[in-house]
Amino acid sequence: MSDTFQLDGASVPFEPGQTVMQAALAAGHYIPHLCYHPEFKPHGSCKLCTVKVGGRTAASCTMPAEVGLNVESNIEEMNGLRRTLVQMLFAEGNHFCPSCEKSGNCMLQALGYDLEVHTAGFRHLYPDRPVDASHPDILLDFNRCILCELCVRASSEVDGKNVFALSGRGITKHLIVNAESGLLKDTDIALTDKAMQVCPVGVILPKRVGFSVPIGKRRYDQRPISAQALDDAPRQADASGSCAACEGTP
Repeated sequence: MSDTFQLDGASVPFEPGQTVMQAALAAGHYIPHLCYHPEFKPHGSCKLCTVKVGGRTAASCTMPAEVGLNVESNIEEMNGLRRTLVQMLFAEGNHFCPSCEKSGNCMLQALGYDLEVHTAGFRHLYPDRPVDASHPDILLDFNRCILCELCVRASSEVDGKNVFALSGRGITKHLIVNAESGLLKDTDIALTDKAMQVCPVGVILPKRVGFSVPIGKRRYDQRPISAQALDDAPRQADASGSCAACEGTP
């Protein structure tokens, strides 16, 4: 019998080594998140998954599950903080959802809907971030980057290419291409790379396929991000050895 902790009054089983986030998703309990990906070691950069444990806040993607924890997630205090974070992300970059080809497939946009973000909340910064269209097959739009580091880690840990990196600190922190020219065309990135698949927003896009799936029929158009995340969550194999969702993408 698995050990358990409490999440919003529900008992959540967990296996040794699981985090609060991993156990919650596997048990069918959604905790909002952006930078978490089941194939990578969590590092808590976006803070959307912040929960309250014993009166203190913690990132659920990095917090180890322990017996007796009393975790609060789906409460107005936490959801209010999440709405503020989403508003800040929208204000910090240039996110023009109606004209973005990632619309309907974008986690940031879907979280905005799920958390009922109705206002901008902050003055938009409108940073100057030129688009890199130098590669024949891939468009790189820095305007939408939320600094989740997933492309950096995928390119390094899975693809073995180190195409991307983050540079600068604080408000100057930004995504860069590891090439002397700084252009994507001068790297060995390929359409089949893992780095092409993990961006939660619309930064790294294959060219000429943007609207092959029309608006209204995309991933988050039909079902909210909370439902999709639970579908994608890795599950423990049952007695027959089958697995409900052994592979997932956030």
